[in-house]
Amino acid sequence: MPAKKKPAAKKAKAAAPKIKTLPAPKLDAKAAVRELSTVRDFIRYAVSKFQRADLFYGHGTFSPFDEAVFAVLEGLRLPIEQLEPYYDAKLLATEKKHLADIIEKRITTRKPLAYVLNKTYLQGHPFYVDERVIVPRSYIADLLFKDVTDNEGLPLIEDPSAVESVLDLCCGSGCLAILAANLFPFAEVDAVDLSRDALEVAKINVAASDHRDRLHLFNGDLFAPLKGKKYDFIITNPPYVDAELMEGMPHEYYHEPQMALGSGNDGLDITRRILKEAPEHLNEGGHIICEIGYGRDLLEAEYPEIEFLWLDTENSEGEVFWLSREQLV
Repeated sequence: MPAKKKPAAKKAKAAAPKIKTLPAPKLDAKAAVRELSTVRDFIRYAVSKFQRADLFYGHGTFSPFDEAVFAVLEGLRLPIEQLEPYYDAKLLATEKKHLADIIEKRITTRKPLAYVLNKTYLQGHPFYVDERVIVPRSYIADLLFKDVTDNEGLPLIEDPSAVESVLDLCCGSGCLAILAANLFPFAEVDAVDLSRDALEVAKINVAASDHRDRLHLFNGDLFAPLKGKKYDFIITNPPYVDAELMEGMPHEYYHEPQMALGSGNDGLDITRRILKEAPEHLNEGGHIICEIGYGRDLLEAEYPEIEFLWLDTENSEGEVFWLSREQLV
């Protein structure tokens, strides 16, 4: 997660086109501030501008309309799930200028809107983001909050209150670790990332969460900083973009840290390391959930002895697997 929902995921020093600020089109931003009046007006205006600019969507929204609604509601600090009550609300001149600036910045810089606003949402929870970390968009967030079952229809997470220890590996902004702390009320949650910059963003989100006393951040390469610690549950959304995709992603993705996206020639280098090292860090009866993008066929061919359980979401198929420690061993 890049032509689909998101570019496969996160690390590599692949050659990438130099990011340039695009020349501003002949704008009507001043006219918009002067002549538009309501939230509805600015959503329509933003959709038109985004359509003409041929933007790419995949950082939390998937259409010009969704992008426009997010830009306007978040730009006005209104609840992003409640458009209807505000549709015909009239805006102050300062609010109109602020929205016009957001819309133009999204177009001229080609930055993901989450960077322009310094805000994104997963499962309705707000998270701070900037260009030190990729924009959160993991399918794992969807799966953690639905009744996921195995091939026999049995729940994969029988009792969240029984989970005592959780690891978020390659944690980025810390969003999955924080969501895990919400889901598992009695668990200590560790989160690891190789990027010190990403952990600075994670610190902001942890400090703003209700579970800061149970959330612990570590800097290092995968399991290295954990010194033999074991967990009931490992969550990981590692880098998984292959080399070919790294060289041909939509412009928006080159604003993100490239080390958080690419993972070798086929996108699975880091996933292989995780599969090798995870058993030593899982308790008996523990499990791992991992997102890998489009590498299912490659992974199954390489590990024929492992029976991967693939978990689908509304927007993904065969991109997230679930395994027990016993299966890995």
